[in-house]
Amino acid sequence: MKKDLTVVLLLLFIINTSFFNSSGPASDAYYIVIKKHAYELIVYDAKGWLATYPVVFGNKDLKDKMVEGDRETPEGNFRITSKRIHNKWCRMMMLDFPNAESIQKFNMRKQRGIIPANAKIGGGVGIHGTWPHEDFAIDRYDNWTQGCISMKNADVIELFNIIPVGTRVSIQK
Repeated sequence: MKKDLTVVLLLLFIINTSFFNSSGPASDAYYIVIKKHAYELIVYDAKGWLATYPVVFGNKDLKDKMVEGDRETPEGNFRITSKRIHNKWCRMMMLDFPNAESIQKFNMRKQRGIIPANAKIGGGVGIHGTWPHEDFAIDRYDNWTQGCISMKNADVIELFNIIPVGTRVSIQK
């Protein structure tokens, strides 16, 4: 009985740390490059190019995120910090925005007077699917998010299943 309980607890620990952890170690098995101007998310593994998916963003102007609520998708280097099934957008892979790089850029913009001194940086940026049955938003290049990266639901499920927490993500203009 004690041995069975130990096995069950060990399995629960493995499942919890593998699928539901919110920070986790860095992972360099894969690397994602998101090119906003091309509306593409490109996945690389140790051997090179693996897959390319169409994506959409926040605003149509494709500017870098400046302040909370501007609906812009941030540019820079990030990591996936958590993954979960999402009740609205199929799957969600959260990014570590704001991270040290984006905070430094934000503070520099404040110092130069580009953004107001009382502005907030925002957060909650991730890679996710679309509303159910609305993959057409991706085909039409409808930038509809609040600053996240949106993919077709079948694509985000595929990505979700191969990309581990800790994966590097570079978002470029």
